Amino acid sequence: MGLEKQRKGKWTGNRQAGAGFGRWAAALGAVLAVLTGVQATTCAYAQESQNQQVAESGAVIPPPQTAPASPYMSDWFHQSLGLIGSKDIRFGPYKTSDIYLEYEYFGRKGPFDLYGYVDVPRVLGEGSAHDTGITNRGSPLFTEQEPRVSIDDLVGHHLGFGPFKEWYAAFDWIYDQGHKTSDRQNTLYAGIGTDIDVHLPVFVSANLYVRRQWENYGAANQNTWDGYRAQMKYIYPIGTYYGGHLTYVGFFNYDFGSKLQEETGDNTRSDNAFVSTNVLVYSFTHWRFWGAARYFHNGGQWNGSDLNFGDGTFHNHGTGWGYYASVGYQF
Repeated sequence: MGLEKQRKGKWTGNRQAGAGFGRWAAALGAVLAVLTGVQATTCAYAQESQNQQVAESGAVIPPPQTAPASPYMSDWFHQSLGLIGSKDIRFGPYKTSDIYLEYEYFGRKGPFDLYGYVDVPRVLGEGSAHDTGITNRGSPLFTEQEPRVSIDDLVGHHLGFGPFKEWYAAFDWIYDQGHKTSDRQNTLYAGIGTDIDVHLPVFVSANLYVRRQWENYGAANQNTWDGYRAQMKYIYPIGTYYGGHLTYVGFFNYDFGSKLQEETGDNTRSDNAFVSTNVLVYSFTHWRFWGAARYFHNGGQWNGSDLNFGDGTFHNHGTGWGYYASVGYQF
């Protein structure tokens, strides 16, 4: 699934602008640097004298205080490894259930706002009849990468206005390796994104993409520019309970403007699809637990009530609810 995490919870302040203000700030900084150096020298001399007096009295001088070490490998690049159980997932005409392994990361460094995950499907060999993965000659790898690059940072000016705080060049790349080419997906969404101030203790971001479709499990829209995606994400920190942080995370993807139905020539495929996800995350320093309910409408752009792939008619399950539960370790 790929959970959108606290990296969306960042808040960016206003940027300085104007060469005149910059020169004034530089001059003020130089004066402060001189004053700080004088103050540091004075404080060091005073501390040395105090230490000498304490030593002469026979007392033990305590060691200087140091900041505690971070419990994570990086102070900006956040990573986790989790085991996820899924039930009734509807990214196609069949409902599937699976237990899979997921590596997930997020972070902000300079203009780069990063998020992504890599899944190993069916890692324990458990799943529903139509679920395939690494243990039964299915896809060994499914990944989604969602980098955004701050346009504000690149041009050196604050471009936000009204409720729009910052602007990004936004991307969403989805790749399902598949066991063979007909089982592969390779999709790139590219467009523009923004963070939105709603004057509430909730973080909101939105992206609007155009879609470039390469492999798509043999569908008629392969190797074309086909449609658009509107995406919105929202995070609300609920509170701290028994030492853990409880957070609500929600997001939806709306795909529209596709020509897949026309290219297919029948009503088994749809030109639009909608997926909405609602997640509760309970996290500690390292351990993280979450559960999600996800609603699919025309999942994977499958349409119609009944389908037949040559081995009998069955009911299309591309619309309905699916569920996830996970336990993971943050490092």
